[in-house]
Amino acid sequence: MIYRHHIAPPRAFTQFSHDLIRHPRLSSDAVRLLTWQLSLPGGAREPLSRTAERARIGACAFTRAKRQLKEEGFVHERRLQGPGGHWVTQQLVSNVPLNDAEAAKILARMPVHAPAADASPQVAPSPRIPAAGAPTSPPTDGHPRKDPGENTSHHPAEPEREPDPAPEAAERSETARTLVAALPRLSPDLNRIPRGMHDELARLVSRWLAAGHTPTAVRTHILRGLPGDGTPVHRPGGLLRYLLRDVPPTRVLPDATPAAERPPSRLATLRECEGDHTQATLFRPVGDETLCRRCLNSSSASASRCAPPPPQRTVIV
Repeated sequence: MIYRHHIAPPRAFTQFSHDLIRHPRLSSDAVRLLTWQLSLPGGAREPLSRTAERARIGACAFTRAKRQLKEEGFVHERRLQGPGGHWVTQQLVSNVPLNDAEAAKILARMPVHAPAADASPQVAPSPRIPAAGAPTSPPTDGHPRKDPGENTSHHPAEPEREPDPAPEAAERSETARTLVAALPRLSPDLNRIPRGMHDELARLVSRWLAAGHTPTAVRTHILRGLPGDGTPVHRPGGLLRYLLRDVPPTRVLPDATPAAERPPSRLATLRECEGDHTQATLFRPVGDETLCRRCLNSSSASASRCAPPPPQRTVIV
């Protein structure tokens, strides 16, 4: 059960109708905005937007509440031009719904306030301050005199043209692109180089070529950087970027080292398969075989299918 205890305030109170407080089509923000406005003193000229700020009603909630109050007839607005050409907006707030005609009659009796502080500066222009010196007529002798001793024309400066790349640089760049495009044929681990990384890899290879390294030396350096234990390369582009990022001096390249001091290469123990392949396939032989395991298995299967059946023997008892 609910119990209510009400004490009438001795001062500063406003009477509201129950129909206004319990209005079925007004939100709580609309009722709060309306009751706050009706509780202001008679001479207050506070607009609805300022009341919404003081009542802590947000912008969207204020727009919705104001629209509801105007639809139900509790708020009316009109714009008119006051003294001095100043446009003002009049707002009428009532505790009972009013139609447009009733609101127009009430607003017609209201004075139009146009504060001097808000008046346009064009209404009362400030006095002009005269210029110093005696008034003179503008010159009418045509074009200004030209000084023959100095050319004062200001033509826009031509943009500096970048010098064309040297033939050596262009040839080096083309060689780098060709080398990068042929990397998938160098090793099966480099088959999935992203197409978008070709330009970046070509620039890295160009740095190696500019430092004096040969394309063979670059390919040898890449092969030495590939994993030798059969580990698959999931990101060949990132591995190549890592291998080509730092350019070593030419004298420490593997192909510049004498053959006697050169470490054993991964390719030294590999052999090219003589079977039918789309591209060259390398394998590590156990003995002197010339075919990889896949070709050996396919050859054994073909031989077993083509071999004649064994002769049948007849036993007479």
